[in-house]
Amino acid sequence: MKRFFQPIQKDGSSKKPAPSPPITKDDGENREVSEDENQKKKKEPLKFVTWNANSFLLRAKNNWPEFTKFVETLDPDVIAIQEVRMPAAGSKGVPKNQGELKDDTNSSREEKKILMRAISSPPFRTYNVWWSLSDSKYAGTALFIKKCFQPQKVSFSLDQTGSKHEPDGRVILAEFESFRLLNTYSPNNGWKEEENSFQRRRKWDKRIMEFVLQISDKPLIWCGDLNVSHEEIDVSHPEFFSNAKLNGYIPPNKEDCGQPGFTLAERKRFGAILKEGKLVDAYRVLHNEKDMERGFSWSGHPVGKYRGKRMRIDYFVISEKLKDRIVACEMHGHGIELQGFYGSDHCPVSLDLSQASPDSD
Repeated sequence: MKRFFQPIQKDGSSKKPAPSPPITKDDGENREVSEDENQKKKKEPLKFVTWNANSFLLRAKNNWPEFTKFVETLDPDVIAIQEVRMPAAGSKGVPKNQGELKDDTNSSREEKKILMRAISSPPFRTYNVWWSLSDSKYAGTALFIKKCFQPQKVSFSLDQTGSKHEPDGRVILAEFESFRLLNTYSPNNGWKEEENSFQRRRKWDKRIMEFVLQISDKPLIWCGDLNVSHEEIDVSHPEFFSNAKLNGYIPPNKEDCGQPGFTLAERKRFGAILKEGKLVDAYRVLHNEKDMERGFSWSGHPVGKYRGKRMRIDYFVISEKLKDRIVACEMHGHGIELQGFYGSDHCPVSLDLSQASPDSD
């Protein structure tokens, strides 16, 4: 724990520290550059984290010290959260304000207080936060951006309408000068051919395809829980997931069979989105072999038939134009005991980009 913090020096003096001497041409090259000055040199975010928290409130209650240390150590410019699971503001029977946390009952006020206290402490208080929430404790997304980076625009739907939120708060889109950042909690495919499963996911994938084709004027960084494992290398046990069933149900279309997120139909649509949108999977750019220890972002329950069964369903998908700027893309959880998952069934995933070259478009 000590390695994360610098001890305070006790010299017994109450005097204010002397101001730093002015920079001269002679000593300028040798002057130590402060962290704040390094931050100022960045025109736009370069370090990103995405995490499906599986209830942000529960993480604030139970896992906050560990997650705080992770953020302090990694120091990301942007943190994208999925499955916030906090209800939107608004009374029963009236339209909800999906950009505000509910606080009109005793329980909701207490829950909001717990969460706001957590994100008002270091290091989170150095970020601005945007919410896109569901009407109930379901789904929802949040986006934390360091205050030194001001997006030109933040919207909450694939239609890029700032005031309109996607159902269940599944989208936050931040536009910067040279790129767009899309945070999504993609709907689960489900097991059966029903209105709230297969059809919903097909419509979502169609809209995502339309979106990535419409915004080709700027590079895209698309992150979040995308609820799909693209290739066999992206799951720990391909045969298990391919043959998975729920209550013995077998869909009429063979391509819809198997574990949600690993059906052939979903994987084909995801591949088409990457190809047509000129996008690449940032993790696979750097890691082209299966890593059974650290290669998956979701892990099944430690007890039961899903023990040790893992999938990579949390991504950074970026425009091909940004491919050469990828410095690192890593998953920060490992093993079947959920180390580095901070209480969720998903672990954080990070992306680091290099600065854009001055002559780049």
